[in-house]
Amino acid sequence: MRPTAISEEPGLTVGVEEEFLLTDPVSGETTARADAVLARTRSLPMPSGAQFHLELLGTQVEAASAVCTDLPTLGRRLAAARSELAASARREGALLISSGTAPLPGPLPPASEGERFARIRDLYAGVVRDYEVSGCHVHVGVADRDTAVAVVNHLRPWLPTLLAVSANSPHAGGADTGYASWRMLQQARFPGAGLPPWFPSAEDHDRETARLAECGVVVDPAMSFWLARPSPHLPTVEVRAADAVPTAEEALLQAALTRGLVRTALAELAAGRTASRVPNDQVGAAAVWAPARYGLAGDGVDPVGERRVPAARLAAALLDHVAPALEETGDLDRTRTLLGRVLREGTGADHQRRAAAGGMRAVVEALARRTSPHPTSANGDEVDADGRMDGIGAGTAGPSPETLR
Repeated sequence: MRPTAISEEPGLTVGVEEEFLLTDPVSGETTARADAVLARTRSLPMPSGAQFHLELLGTQVEAASAVCTDLPTLGRRLAAARSELAASARREGALLISSGTAPLPGPLPPASEGERFARIRDLYAGVVRDYEVSGCHVHVGVADRDTAVAVVNHLRPWLPTLLAVSANSPHAGGADTGYASWRMLQQARFPGAGLPPWFPSAEDHDRETARLAECGVVVDPAMSFWLARPSPHLPTVEVRAADAVPTAEEALLQAALTRGLVRTALAELAAGRTASRVPNDQVGAAAVWAPARYGLAGDGVDPVGERRVPAARLAAALLDHVAPALEETGDLDRTRTLLGRVLREGTGADHQRRAAAGGMRAVVEALARRTSPHPTSANGDEVDADGRMDGIGAGTAGPSPETLR
């Protein structure tokens, strides 16, 4: 996405990067067909306006939405991009699934070409050799980098709750890990993962990222593993707390909550209110671990109050916190409905576990159906409700491993 400024409308520019995994329609294992899928997708008309990219491994693809100023348009574009990718994947004998981790990993995947990818592989070695991890990243336009850093300070206490709402990676290596977001445990292996530090200015932020690069633990100052940051490339706040979520509507929910948080932070800054500090780094780490372990199904941690709180109550508190901002943009009712559905029916992790009663292949099929329920084929044919087209088999679509930036 390429936002250039804050919108003149009541809302702010918003876009979403979704990472997907490609799976084999017969075995359900991940399959390295990213180059072919992206080549096919880019050769076709793309009404979604999305940009499609390689990820670190050949089993991964990314869709970066067009920049939007209203949620209904963003929702349509997210669904269209998923359909475009899903159709191309099917034509290349693969299924697209949106899951934070691969339920059934395949053979060790080949790495994507590119000088920066090669540097990442050299630096992190075995940690990234099979790093099939997928996230949902939301960008919200802000005026400048100092504003972006100040906004991230205000977002810090809410990032674990965004993770809880999105939790969608309970499986790895063909088995249940016991975690709702195994992706977050995988990501924790990298230096500096988790809640971002509190920074007084963009200069301080940039000094710290440069220091990490100088220490040799990231490939350059544009790379970090924090759950939110000022984008190194765009005039945006980038929030990377969420797992790759199973449905386009859940991606839209992340966008709504994130933009609401940014607008709320801007209002607080304009009123001269400073961000609530997370007083204890260990409690902050616990606040990230708890939703990774339980999602919305158990207790979370209030990192400011330093106490255990039911995760569902933290989600309700998040909605209350951003409700005035959502009301101003006309998005409150829709966001309340989307969040209510997740609270009532469960997160992606809960859905995956219910599907697992039929085995891991059933999990992949269920994820494919939810990723793009009615994808169109490359020639415009609609895929049936069971996800079958041209004899390839059931199942489709999904997000791929987390972007390493």
